[in-house]
Amino acid sequence: MDLPPLTTRTAGPAPTPAGKQPGKPAPRTPSAATPPPEPAPAPKKGDRGGALALPPSPAKKLSIPAITIESPVTGLGLDRHGRLTAPPVDNPRLVGWYRDGPAPGERGTSLLVGHRDTKTGPAIFLNLNALKPGDKVDVVRADRRTAVFTVDKVRTYTKKEFPDAEVYGHSGRPELRLLTCGGSFDKKTGYAANVVVFAHLTDVKRV
Repeated sequence: MDLPPLTTRTAGPAPTPAGKQPGKPAPRTPSAATPPPEPAPAPKKGDRGGALALPPSPAKKLSIPAITIESPVTGLGLDRHGRLTAPPVDNPRLVGWYRDGPAPGERGTSLLVGHRDTKTGPAIFLNLNALKPGDKVDVVRADRRTAVFTVDKVRTYTKKEFPDAEVYGHSGRPELRLLTCGGSFDKKTGYAANVVVFAHLTDVKRV
């Protein structure tokens, strides 16, 4: 089963940053009209995420110990409507990374998506909404570094209330969003909402 659209805007959305099309994740390379990103928030004690920002490198593997996830990662793009696509339904254990956005650990907001279930049964992000603040998310990159993220919050948004500026926006530090289906399910229209996990970089390890 395909993920519902991840880019629905609210009736009164936050202002769209210059260079970012409505309903579309921010591109890796801003246009000339794009204002410079705001300075990264001051790190808390023990939080070295801002100082550990990494160069670009493709995501290869996702690990979330709290909900027993180990998954390969594949690159994803946008469909013709400018919406983030979903991993293939014939491989429900596969996670997708928006390859035209920041890599996990790179300064900016990296996006990883996965199915909650498919016609054949449960999928990789079935229990994503069970994550809690403080849980760790590890992303192994092609450069043999593991970007370690700490969960800040988990939210469920209806399709009509999906806050794409908050989810896709650039905070000035390396951040991660995990997205899947959520809410009630209808056979004709699919899931009514999306689950979003917000996390930020707190460590980097060598594989």
